[in-house]
Amino acid sequence: MRPLHAKPTRSKNIKPLTAKELAGFRKALIALRDQVVDGISFLSGDNLNRSQRDVSGDLSGYSLHMADQGTDNNDREIALNLVSSEQDLLYEIDEAIRRIDAGTYGICELTGEPIERARLKVIPYARLSVVAQSELEKGKKRYRPFGPTLTR
Repeated sequence: MRPLHAKPTRSKNIKPLTAKELAGFRKALIALRDQVVDGISFLSGDNLNRSQRDVSGDLSGYSLHMADQGTDNNDREIALNLVSSEQDLLYEIDEAIRRIDAGTYGICELTGEPIERARLKVIPYARLSVVAQSELEKGKKRYRPFGPTLTR
């Protein structure tokens, strides 16, 4: 296997994307972008801009129970995390559209090799080929929120 920093070469096994394929990927990316924008709008409008008092319809001057406030805060935190992830995805989609415009879409950013069509169909905003992505992820530990597993 060739090192990732070596001079880019075109793989003989993968042909460059055609204009028709690029148009199809652009259409898919725009549709995905619309879905993500709608999701962000829903999450921010539904969860982040409303208080527990608004949701319950409570018009009294009494404060809410602490457990209700905790649940509301937890729901807001989850929504914020989802919005953040969706914004990251939106950035990747916009960058993929820019790469189509620049003529670099479907080319691995590390190796300069074409990205597999099957990968682009599943992840149309992919920047790296499968090989480059797996090389990049080697040695990285996966995040485990509850510590190491019991089996060693």
